[in-house]
Amino acid sequence: MMELTPRQQQILDFIRNTLDVLGAPPTRAEIALAFGFASANAAEEHLRALAKKGAIVMEPGAARGIRLTGPLGLPGLPLVGSVAAGSPLLAVENLLGRVQLARDLFAPRADYLLKVRGNSMTGVGILDGDLLAVHKTAEARSGQIVVARLGDEVTVKRLKRKGGRIELVAENPDYANIVVNALSGPFAIEGVAVGLIRNGKLA
Repeated sequence: MMELTPRQQQILDFIRNTLDVLGAPPTRAEIALAFGFASANAAEEHLRALAKKGAIVMEPGAARGIRLTGPLGLPGLPLVGSVAAGSPLLAVENLLGRVQLARDLFAPRADYLLKVRGNSMTGVGILDGDLLAVHKTAEARSGQIVVARLGDEVTVKRLKRKGGRIELVAENPDYANIVVNALSGPFAIEGVAVGLIRNGKLA
């Protein structure tokens, strides 16, 4: 494989990260969104350059028609920092790097680590700066600690379902619970917590 430019390497790593977590390569539109390109055409140009250098193979006629020619994944788990408003969790601007941990240390297996911001979950020992191991899923049971997207924000809370009501419960009396409704904006579960790493121990 020919030597890549720094930007080409970033895009290749993003493709690997997406394959690791989603099990499928990103679309051109997702690459454009992650890197702030004006259009999917700009992403296409970068992909063609990667293909020319032998890093990927582009399969025509498929929205996710990108195949890696080298290693299928990167070692360790992607580490997500503060999530930019409205952006995918694994967008380039949100990634702090990778932590060398085996996914199978957790059950179910972890797909990524999320750096915790704030103190709303201190009652269950989740502290500001901790790394939360997350299994990517759109489904969760009432009582589980979830990574949820509410409007443009991503938050860690305990999921509570009662009838048709959904509430995101803080584990700190200084923080209010969030009732999910039409006023709170679009809601989606990004994953469930499967483990916790005290950040200081990784330094």
